[in-house]
Amino acid sequence: MAVQAVESATTAVSLGSAVALSCRECGERFDLGPVFACSSCFGPLEVAYELPAGDPEELRRRIEAGPASIWRYAPLLPVPADVAEKPNLNPGFTKLVEARNLARELGVTGGLYVKDDSGNPTHSFKDRVVAIAVEAARAFGFTTLSCSSTGNLAGAVGAAAARAGFKSCVFIPHDLEAGKVVMAAVYGGDLVGIEGTYDDVNRFCSELIGDPLGEGWGFVNVNLRPYYGEGSKTLAYEICEQLGWRLPDQIVVPIASGSQLTKIDKGLKELVALGLVEDRPYKIFGAQAEGCSPVSRAFKEGHDVVRPVKPDTIAKSLAIGNPADGPYVLDIARRTGGAVEDVTDEEIVDAIRLLARTEGIFAETAGGVTVGVTRKLIENGQLDPALATVVLNTGDGLKTLDAVAAGPTATIRPSLDAFRAALS
Repeated sequence: MAVQAVESATTAVSLGSAVALSCRECGERFDLGPVFACSSCFGPLEVAYELPAGDPEELRRRIEAGPASIWRYAPLLPVPADVAEKPNLNPGFTKLVEARNLARELGVTGGLYVKDDSGNPTHSFKDRVVAIAVEAARAFGFTTLSCSSTGNLAGAVGAAAARAGFKSCVFIPHDLEAGKVVMAAVYGGDLVGIEGTYDDVNRFCSELIGDPLGEGWGFVNVNLRPYYGEGSKTLAYEICEQLGWRLPDQIVVPIASGSQLTKIDKGLKELVALGLVEDRPYKIFGAQAEGCSPVSRAFKEGHDVVRPVKPDTIAKSLAIGNPADGPYVLDIARRTGGAVEDVTDEEIVDAIRLLARTEGIFAETAGGVTVGVTRKLIENGQLDPALATVVLNTGDGLKTLDAVAAGPTATIRPSLDAFRAALS
């Protein structure tokens, strides 16, 4: 049976420098396996490593000589040494765009960069996290990949499963953007719409894990979540490498579950510990849509507890009303001197247009959130325009076309006179 295969696989896994799972709350350690919560305190588990020791310069050279994908950082990830030779989508090493035009618009003088993850295989950063989860699924003997998703993850899981030879069955809220539904369905796996919000979908998936129907299934963001989350560290690695092996002064990250932000912070700290970058202060800012802003609200009110909300925003990829990593986001924002802010749907659309008009980057609504929040943080004095700042765009605007109304500036007859008249 599939469950027996999973149980036997956990005793002999080889996931590179990963050595255990560690509870983020109490520190208790567990063997590598498809578990995500501490059995003692129910805190979240994350991957613990024995990271490579030695000369930082030599490690930099090894990384720079590696493939143009996240696998250049394989020694720092929970993956086997031969991961680049396996069938996968090879995501990562996306462009870090020096956004000079946008910087002028926003009054940034210290350097403004957009980490544009729309260049990944399924056009969102989710390809990174799924690629790591696939390797864990292989190690633990799973046969089916699954997830609860606000859209981008569903497409990433479907594509990765098709490439790697897994079955897939993914679950989404019933009212997602049409583009994301098509992209999730086209890869041939099962796509199931759930009547309700993402939080309803996620609860359903948690129940399915304990049911015989879910035997042999690897839920990338549930029972494989500790490994899945590590994929977001590669954003931090790439940003620092692309900046010439230095930390950004400030970084603005969208918040859905909050995992991306927490793992970016983890990645930055690992680079410092390895001696790959100079240790100096950096600030991390979180960005939410006003219609789903429980972390922003908690930050502004000085709370440590994030109270769940019912999402109501066009930024559906960020519409998680009960973000699992919300409290940790608050800790990081406060520790680094950053903040968590939110913007309205109207501000999101305006920011999408601004980024497109200034830098030729068509962001999905989550990218509109980060750009909009960046502008707001500058205006209210929380983000220093004289410091080097990186803003994340996590997906392609072609997935959220309904958010932006656009069309021809004129429709004319095929004649010069008609064109002249249109110009006047």
